[in-house]
Amino acid sequence: MILGGFRLQAVETGSFRLDGGAMFGVVPKALWEKTNPADAGNRISMHMRMLYGEKGNRRFAVDSGAGTKLDEKMRKNYEIECGPLGELLLSKGIDPKAVTDVIVTHLHFDHGGGYTYFDGDGRVRLTFPNAVHHIQRRQWEAALEPNEKDRASFFPVDFLPIRDGGRLDLVDGEKEIFEGVRLIPTEGHTPGHQVALVESEGRTLMYCADLIPLVSHVNLPWIMAYDHFPLYTLAEKKELLARAADGGWILFFEHDPAVAACRVARNEKGRYDVISILSTEEFQEMK
Repeated sequence: MILGGFRLQAVETGSFRLDGGAMFGVVPKALWEKTNPADAGNRISMHMRMLYGEKGNRRFAVDSGAGTKLDEKMRKNYEIECGPLGELLLSKGIDPKAVTDVIVTHLHFDHGGGYTYFDGDGRVRLTFPNAVHHIQRRQWEAALEPNEKDRASFFPVDFLPIRDGGRLDLVDGEKEIFEGVRLIPTEGHTPGHQVALVESEGRTLMYCADLIPLVSHVNLPWIMAYDHFPLYTLAEKKELLARAADGGWILFFEHDPAVAACRVARNEKGRYDVISILSTEEFQEMK
């Protein structure tokens, strides 16, 4: 995709399944299963979708998928399918060593597991060894000392090597990391969660991460039970979806299995309709 001065690419890093009830909170199954059918274990299909971008001498990536370090039990429980990220990127013409900036929306395993990998000798290596990894300070602190609710989602081997390798940038609040790429904290899901805006020549793309993980979550009250502060999530969605509708933003979805991106329009009821739906393949070709 060409967005002003940026060349963007959607990279499918893997797939997994999560409990449908947890993904939609108070929304009854009779409603959410119409758009997200569940298997016999009540799990729905999820993808992991990275955004890669280039502008001038900057090369950036947003999130990394689950990676390859998880044990067999966890892979089986979540039906995780995820290969070596570095090899995947190289197959798509992307050199991980050339990436200058990595935006870490948050450090849950399905977003941050691919930042590191085990080499042939069992040593932990950085997938993006030359990139600065931009993480909200509150998220970093939450990952270092997780509470009981989050403990099963944070794995230090995914993120401590970033600090130990001198590639960590702790961010406090909203920040433009370079011209046209801005970080915005949205803390309903987990403290220090952030979305990314890519802005150029009057056009804007928002990488929604877990603020709006699936296209069905454009519905305002459809909020995950995983979220720490669901009313924060609701307020954040109201603000950013209003801006997206007014500005014609492209919304980029990390977890939707079929929809990589869309736009939204406000309807007469004050809700948001999904328009201009793009698959991953269609996103790549958009100009």
